Amino acid sequence: MEKKSTKNTGNALRSYFSKPANVITVVFLVLLILAVVLPLCTLLIGSFKVNGNQEAIYIGNGAADGDFTFHHWTELLTSKDFNYAEIKFWTPLRQSAAMALLACVVAVGFGGVVAWFITRSDLPGKKFISTVFVFPYIMPSWSMAMFWENFFKNTAINAGEGILQSWTGICVPESMVYGLVPCAMSLGLHYAPFAYILIGGILRNMDANLEEAATVLKASRFKILYKITLPIVMPALISTVLLVFSSSISSFTVPFFLNKSSINSGNNFISISVQMRSLINTGFTKGQGYVVAIVLMVFSIGILTLNNWVTGSRKSFTTVTGKSGQVSLVKLGKAKKPIAIIMTVIVAFFAIMPLFSFAMESVLEVPGDWSTFTLRYWISSEPFEGSNKGDTIGILRSSIMWKAMGRSLLLSALVSLIAGTFGILIGYAVASKRNSKAATLVSNLAFLPYLIPSMSFGAVYLALSYTKGFTWLDGSFFLLLLVGSIKFMPFASRTGTNAMMQLSGEIEEAAIIMHAPWWKRMTKILFPIQKSSFISGYLLPFISCMREMSLFVLLVISYQTLVTTVLSEYSRTGLSQASNAINLLIIVVVLVVQFIVNKLTGASIDKGVGGN
Repeated sequence: MEKKSTKNTGNALRSYFSKPANVITVVFLVLLILAVVLPLCTLLIGSFKVNGNQEAIYIGNGAADGDFTFHHWTELLTSKDFNYAEIKFWTPLRQSAAMALLACVVAVGFGGVVAWFITRSDLPGKKFISTVFVFPYIMPSWSMAMFWENFFKNTAINAGEGILQSWTGICVPESMVYGLVPCAMSLGLHYAPFAYILIGGILRNMDANLEEAATVLKASRFKILYKITLPIVMPALISTVLLVFSSSISSFTVPFFLNKSSINSGNNFISISVQMRSLINTGFTKGQGYVVAIVLMVFSIGILTLNNWVTGSRKSFTTVTGKSGQVSLVKLGKAKKPIAIIMTVIVAFFAIMPLFSFAMESVLEVPGDWSTFTLRYWISSEPFEGSNKGDTIGILRSSIMWKAMGRSLLLSALVSLIAGTFGILIGYAVASKRNSKAATLVSNLAFLPYLIPSMSFGAVYLALSYTKGFTWLDGSFFLLLLVGSIKFMPFASRTGTNAMMQLSGEIEEAAIIMHAPWWKRMTKILFPIQKSSFISGYLLPFISCMREMSLFVLLVISYQTLVTTVLSEYSRTGLSQASNAINLLIIVVVLVVQFIVNKLTGASIDKGVGGN
């Protein structure tokens, strides 16, 4: 009887694993537990133990490396000695929350207004405005921060002459150049296209009959907007606010570039993510940095869970079962052309002006003074005067810069290959076993890294690299490859899942009847049908990795490792011309790669954003 039971079990296992979707599900379930759950547990443990001898000496009271302790949590969150908790945690957290709230107002206000004019009015020039408006979202967020500094800095705050001062002589106060407002504005402008995409999609697909019925009943345009349009877009509005807030509060790069201040200005703006980096890089407070990482993760996951609950529960916003073929456009009348001109200028300014700014700043010895035009920051073979680094020569001649660019390109290509391929496989498994709990768990685990702020995710693997048995990971290229592949997998997995869900099961069933092996079904049938979507799943991880700084800043040993870390180091040491040149180069590389892929395959980055 026992032999029969064993035989039946063996037959069941063989039958189960004879299906490729089952094999993929099990493999990725194990892989994601090891790559996502295990590091998260390591980070949590690291916040409750002594991490190294430096921390042991700092904690005192006979503490030793590896000992269990609540010290990191109690000191960071409650210590009143020298106002430690207030300075190190609560003030940065409040400043980051204020920055995120203001960024939400800017993003939703600007993006929502543009979305309404594009979708619900007879505004001319819609195609140009719509195309150019999404450009700031393609650029890294820190590009907008660098542009903000280039435009508003001035000699009155000892920051060099910026574009505004050069053109008009106006010197804005330091609070408009560095600190809370500039950080929030830069983030808000970066995420405004995101708000435009979400809100515009709802407005574009809204049934025009609702507004037309209100017009017949003599309702005013304002009342229609307030009573009909606004409630319908409310789910998208709430989603935008929550997602922008979640992304902004954990932002590192924007506050990193715009937290400078003069000694006596009192403009001391430190975000919680910048504070986290400082705590982790200081050997005796690493555990406190892990605490901040956990707080940010819980914060982001909580906000995104709230977003899912709100949007999932607002069933009353499903207002129609069919869509009207007519679109009720608001007639702008005589204001049409002035509004179009104003909007075109504003959108073009924030989308195109940054590139001009980076190019201009990279060729002027004295910012804003064209009489000091020079190409030495691009082509000089001599070290820059005043630099404390003897290896800082023109970026086109710098072996350090080109090696860093090469490593960034290699890393981005490998991350794209791994994340994109894994995303397709996960999508295949989830689509094939859509009612399976195991497939659902794999899908959720693959999406989990998206919910974790980039720097917190880097801290997760930093903690793992200090764990016994994993120290070989510390500072290695493999560590960067592993972190990048897992972090950017959500984009590819959602793209792959949605693409696979669109395919009828009959397509693969026909191939199975013809005895086509699984690999041939994937490469000869399924992939060609959804080629554009699948390639988008490869493109987005490449672009995201190429411009990423927050994710890797804690993991690299030398600033020379990646092109983004070279840029941040040059900016930190005062070589603003070189950092602007590198920034322009990164953006050009990203745009060229996207353009080539789009022309060759038809794939586009907007097909991969959010997996929708």
